[in-house]
Amino acid sequence: MTLYLTFPVAMFWISNQAEWFEDYVIQRKRELWPPEKEGQVSNLPIRGREESGSP
Repeated sequence: MTLYLTFPVAMFWISNQAEWFEDYVIQRKRELWPPEKEGQVSNLPIRGREESGSP
């Protein structure tokens, strides 16, 4: 019963670690779909940059 309740709570806690999750997802996207051109890398979100702001 403990494992049944611990697993979803642990997955929820891990997925809500924004810094870790964002770094992992961005790295994984670059591994799976490498950019065809050098300029395409800037299309991925960069930490500290506002999405609604100008580049």
